[in-house]
Amino acid sequence: MSVSGFANVDLDRLGRQGVSEVVYGEGKTAEQIAAILGRLAAARQSPLLATRVDAAKAADVRRLMGGQGTYFPDARLIRVGEAKAPGGHGRIAVVSAGTSDMPVAEEAAVTAETLGNEVLRVRDVGVAGLHRLMARLDDLRSASVIVAVAGMEGALASVIGGLVACPVIAVPTSVGYGASFKGLSALLSMLNSCSAGISVVNIDNGFGAGFLASRINHIGIK
Repeated sequence: MSVSGFANVDLDRLGRQGVSEVVYGEGKTAEQIAAILGRLAAARQSPLLATRVDAAKAADVRRLMGGQGTYFPDARLIRVGEAKAPGGHGRIAVVSAGTSDMPVAEEAAVTAETLGNEVLRVRDVGVAGLHRLMARLDDLRSASVIVAVAGMEGALASVIGGLVACPVIAVPTSVGYGASFKGLSALLSMLNSCSAGISVVNIDNGFGAGFLASRINHIGIK
C-alpha cells in the first residue's frame, strides 16, 4: 500500500511472518516515519517498531502521530502499541561487553520484548574482567537464547558459546580504536569463533539479533 508516493507498505507481512513491517528510521524524515506507522496502525497492526530514530526525530514523530508511541532513548527506537505478552520456551539473555555497547544491546532487548519475550539484561561483563561474566553464569545457563553484544576484539561471544548449551547470537559493534575498523575486527572474530552454536548478525544490528532470538525462542509455538 503506497504512502504518499515514497513507501510501499507491506500490510501482508503480519500474516506471513507474524510480525508487522518494521520501519528503519535512519535516512527517513519524521513525516515519512509517522506516515508509514500511521498506515500500519490504520490497518490495526500492533505492536509497531521504528528503529534508528534519534531523540529529536522521535519527538517530531510522536507529535505528528498525536502523542502516540513510546520512545526508548537508549535503544533509539519507537514502539507504537503494547508489547506482546511474554511467551516462548524461556527467556532471552542480552549480554553486553561494555557500557559503550548498550545502544546496540538495548535495540536487541527492546525488540525481543516487543515481540513477546522475557528479556534478561546482563551488562558490562566483557572479557577484560572475566570474573564479572562468570558471576552471572547461572543466569546465562538458564536462558533459552543468548544475544552477545561486543566491540573491540569481539571475544565475548566465543567465551559465552563455550559455556552454555543454548544458541548464541553474536552482535559485533563499531566500538573500538582504529584497528577495530568500525566493528569489522569484531565481526571477523565472531565469524571465526571456535565455539559451536554461534550465529552472527551484521555490525551494530541489535534489531536483527533481537528478532532472530525471538524467532528461536518461539519455534514450534503459534
